Amino acid sequence: MSYTMSEKILANAANKEKVEAGEIVMANIDVAMTHDLTGPLSVQEFKKIGKDEVWDKSKIVIPFDHQVPADSLAACDNHIIMREFVKKQDIDNFYDVNAGVCHQILPELGHVVPGEVIVGTDSHTCTHGALGAFATGIGSTDMAMVFATGQLWFKVPETLRFNITGNLKENVYPKDVILHLIGTVGADGATYRAVEFAGQTIKDMSISDRMVLSNMAIEMGGKTGLVESDEKTLNYIKNRTNKPYTEFKTDEDAPSMESLEINISDLEPQVACPHNVDNVKPVSEVDKEIDQVFLGSCTNGRLDDLRQAAKILKGKEVAKGVRMLVIPASKEVYTQALDEGLIKIFVDSNCLVTNPCCGPCLGGHVGLIGPGEVSLSTSNRNFKGRQGSPDGEVYLSSAAVAAASAINGRISLPE
Repeated sequence: MSYTMSEKILANAANKEKVEAGEIVMANIDVAMTHDLTGPLSVQEFKKIGKDEVWDKSKIVIPFDHQVPADSLAACDNHIIMREFVKKQDIDNFYDVNAGVCHQILPELGHVVPGEVIVGTDSHTCTHGALGAFATGIGSTDMAMVFATGQLWFKVPETLRFNITGNLKENVYPKDVILHLIGTVGADGATYRAVEFAGQTIKDMSISDRMVLSNMAIEMGGKTGLVESDEKTLNYIKNRTNKPYTEFKTDEDAPSMESLEINISDLEPQVACPHNVDNVKPVSEVDKEIDQVFLGSCTNGRLDDLRQAAKILKGKEVAKGVRMLVIPASKEVYTQALDEGLIKIFVDSNCLVTNPCCGPCLGGHVGLIGPGEVSLSTSNRNFKGRQGSPDGEVYLSSAAVAAASAINGRISLPE
């Protein structure tokens, strides 16, 4: 019998020789992440269970990223709740307001290795599948049970694998690839399936690039987004952690897997139009004036993205009437961007650079748009009200398209 990565990882986590798609398993959790926005409810529900101590404090990771620094009294209260929980449970893996976005700092700081089962009270926890882990978002009440027991039940998912081949044209990036895939299969095209990204194009990508794909697997309904670990994966983690790991590979003839062959050699830069991520068009077909550009988020706030944007912005200025917000995804990214002079390029181009955080994503505390305003964003969702007013519009693109559009004052192709 042949099996997928997800089946193998969940079998290992459930201490079973094998499991098959559709089976319900109780899996041991390797990493449990919650943050300042969803964490307080998890803590509240954990208290109701009546346990004094969490199952394993070393496996819990708590970053602050959604409302940092605190922008309201409610945010202050949430921060206090979480800091008191961290202190009471003696949790070492706590990252306060200066660390960055949870999905960026977990792999950066060595909390993710291949073969693990990772859960987080955030839907984009699937990002960590880029390192060969089964990572998925869960609810805050489920997290309370993880805190108490270290286990959670899963229905073993079927798998949708994209075999991607071809070479990306100039100014075409992994963000364009994932938008194209979502536009192809639709927002429900992979519902409760594990999405795998495979093929030579993926093997050629960096870990940063792979994280873009895994991050947005949820936008096609995926339970997780996986890339098989390889030498690049092991090189990425070797100086970040000494945690043990197990690599799992999908058997090509696994019966629970559907494969789609995708060649991206002719792919153009893509943009997701309001108000759904699967409303995808080539940038050349979209001509829209914009009010704001947001460069950042757990999708495209990494160093590669800042480099792409800075290359286009250098020596130029953001168009009059347009504001461009640049938010590095983590302290590490911010520091590297400083060292490379990228931050100066952004400031000289009249961008506003802020501390590492989620920013306007999920209607956050900075950079919201008002009624009738149009945002072009490198983030992952463009639903109504996602970045402020429900009467505004959000478009999604790569960092390169975002930078070119900021200069031109309308959604534009990079030169």
